[in-house]
Amino acid sequence: MANEARPCLCDIGDRFDYGGRGQEVQVEHIKAYVCKPAASTDKAVIVIHDIFGWQLPNTRYMADMLATNGYISKELKLVCTEGIFQVLLIQLFRLIKDSDDISSLLNPTFFIFAEKDDLIPLRQITLLEQKLKKNCKVDYEVKIYPGQTHGFVHRRREDINPQDKPYVEEGRKDMINWLNKYI
Repeated sequence: MANEARPCLCDIGDRFDYGGRGQEVQVEHIKAYVCKPAASTDKAVIVIHDIFGWQLPNTRYMADMLATNGYISKELKLVCTEGIFQVLLIQLFRLIKDSDDISSLLNPTFFIFAEKDDLIPLRQITLLEQKLKKNCKVDYEVKIYPGQTHGFVHRRREDINPQDKPYVEEGRKDMINWLNKYI
């Protein structure tokens, strides 16, 4: 639980005032937010959202940005009581923090990190890079954005944080370029 001296890292950033271009759908028991590009495509991305969920305007904004760049984007409602979301987060942090079997990446992977991330310190990112260089058999890229904090690509509005604007835009552009290269 967060305390006064160290608030929850998930409470950082800006909440976008954004309605979304996509639509909410339900397939059997699974709820989702889906946004499709203007032109027909078979390229799709599943967006794994943060703790605030797929209804957070920031997350919808990211899904809509992917659709604007030619990808069908789907955000699934991951119910924590089923453990799905927790397992994904635990696996991701284990991979970054202390996994010895980094060669298990099956697909090209782009890692976006913030230089001043309290959740994933630079020493862990350095260790991850060393393991990737030694063991990984697929393409990967690890990029650290200077001066940024946890969630900057998703949680920062360039119009009210002008000092972050170049990094927010660069992170989003880098993500789209990576997807364009491999999907």
